[in-house]
Amino acid sequence: MSKSSSIYFHIPFCKRLCGYCDFPKTMSLARKNEVLDKMGQELVGRVAELGGTVLKTIYFGGGTPTVCTPEELGLLLAVARENFDTSQVVEITVEANPDDLSEEYLRGLKGVGVNRLSIGIQSFRDDDLQMMNRRHDAEGAVRAVEAARKAGFDNISIDLIYGLPNATLEDWKENVRRAISLGVEHISAYCLTIEENTLFGKRGVEVADEQLVEQEYDAMCELLREAGYEHYEISNFALPGRRSRHNGAYWRGTPYLGIGPGAHSYDGTGRRSWNVSTVGAYLSGAQAECEELSQTELYEEFVMVRLRTCEGVDVDALEEKFGPRRREQFLHRAERFVSEGVLMRGGSSVAFSERGWLVSDAVIGEFFE
Repeated sequence: MSKSSSIYFHIPFCKRLCGYCDFPKTMSLARKNEVLDKMGQELVGRVAELGGTVLKTIYFGGGTPTVCTPEELGLLLAVARENFDTSQVVEITVEANPDDLSEEYLRGLKGVGVNRLSIGIQSFRDDDLQMMNRRHDAEGAVRAVEAARKAGFDNISIDLIYGLPNATLEDWKENVRRAISLGVEHISAYCLTIEENTLFGKRGVEVADEQLVEQEYDAMCELLREAGYEHYEISNFALPGRRSRHNGAYWRGTPYLGIGPGAHSYDGTGRRSWNVSTVGAYLSGAQAECEELSQTELYEEFVMVRLRTCEGVDVDALEEKFGPRRREQFLHRAERFVSEGVLMRGGSSVAFSERGWLVSDAVIGEFFE
């Protein structure tokens, strides 16, 4: 059986800089056509890197992919179809800004084969959206989801952010209730983080206090559980059968090819590479950087990404991949957290409890050398 793989297209263009964003991007669209042409060429030139695999998912991230026309995104999809086995692709996702999603635009996306949307709503409160420097307002967020339904999309994810300053617990609950009322299949909810090089970092914006963040997290988990959503990864909730197939490939360590400025790739065996992030350097042909992960790094990554999911670490699979010494090492370090109720042991699986995910970064670090 052929291995499965994925393609990630990084569209590095935005019309506005959001306060929290730390991803590679540019506000100038002047060289958009050049970049898209170069991405198509890059994809053709790297076909051999996914040799012997069958594509299962394709993902357009950014930046803001919806600054491109459906036809422009469709041309990249056409290059993928011409050069890879796409007969088993089950999911083609486009990250989208609500302001870009007219019914005509959405029909265009459907026409080129896109079957999943990830809409960056972040909040249904205008005060929050203005503070984050988002392009859309709350009404526009709702209209975007409704327009996507009219265009025939039946697999919609939305992003939300909690831990925002000046927002109350009730404000956040209302955000979650609004998302539930729209019936979206998937919700990604991230706690605000402040990076130094972002607008928020430069302005000294601070995350809400720790107690409020915990209350918001607990309320979100309860509301979404009651509405039938599975909490299947630290930041992700899905209705049954609607988990993100593409992100799941990252967590399983399957090969993926990252195309475009700042895009990362992984060959599935331990070699990771990433493109230069600036548009000018990318267009001039700057070489990608790469690294070979050591066995220790592969072990740590195996533990880290699997503990992010509700299935957790399968210690039998861990032993098969890294040997009995690593299994015993992992279980020994897990004992303390199991006794504290942070981790749970069930059969061959060790996974975070829902409350345990709140301290996941610190706990995962305890498994590293």
